[in-house]
Amino acid sequence: MTKIQKVVGTAFVVAEFRNDENTQAHPLYRDPYVHLFLDRETKEAADRISQSFPPIRNNVRLRTRYFDDRLRHQIDQGRRQILILGAGLDTRPQRIAAEGVAYFEIDAPETQAFKKAKLEASDVDPNTTYIGADYVTDGMIDLLRENGCDFRLPTHVIWEGNTMYLNEAAVSQILTGLMRHIERCSVSFDYMAEDVISNATGDPEITSVVERFAAMGAPWTYGIDNLAELAARCGARVLDRATLADLHRTYWPDQPLTSPLYGYYTLCTLQNAVAL
Repeated sequence: MTKIQKVVGTAFVVAEFRNDENTQAHPLYRDPYVHLFLDRETKEAADRISQSFPPIRNNVRLRTRYFDDRLRHQIDQGRRQILILGAGLDTRPQRIAAEGVAYFEIDAPETQAFKKAKLEASDVDPNTTYIGADYVTDGMIDLLRENGCDFRLPTHVIWEGNTMYLNEAAVSQILTGLMRHIERCSVSFDYMAEDVISNATGDPEITSVVERFAAMGAPWTYGIDNLAELAARCGARVLDRATLADLHRTYWPDQPLTSPLYGYYTLCTLQNAVAL
């Protein structure tokens, strides 16, 4: 597997950043499995990305806590299926397993094969149904149906670190498909503001990190400025949203905000506008 290139390669960079929290005295979370996927090459790739913009590492640490919290809340509220789109090296099926809750992951087959092999080599049950495909172009709803997803069951979707690599049509297609076909569905995802995508922030560090992802073959191509309008158009409503700056102030109140990027990066959760 050729690892550190294109969007598939970003999974390893994200895993390295997520692993940072395991070294903290008072961590936002623990991930006892992520180290299984890491090596010298992944560390060097993560260091290259963060070299000119160290705060990028905090993006992953804070967003991991947000998605973990929303997942646990939705499970507590009765969600029985969890779908992870563009799952990369996500370890939530192992970290946040719950009785009676089924996980499904859609991502590139080579990423899934790598992850599955690493987990099983360490006697870790993957605890998920792997669906090796492109969820945008290969028909997400049909893929889910063919792999045993029950659209009548309350379902939570994690869509982490994906929207900025897509376009408006694809994002609308995915959200609309989920809201239209799954009777009780919630979706947590993250997105950049359009000014980041168009290099209009005026901040050279933000511009630099955008350029580094582009140089890696994984350019950021889509931003969202009006979440409520997007949600309404896709048959959803906004349950909550928070910028990374909000999360930073909540979880690290004694630490200064070290980058304006935190104000341009938002995490949110939507659900069906009208339950079917």
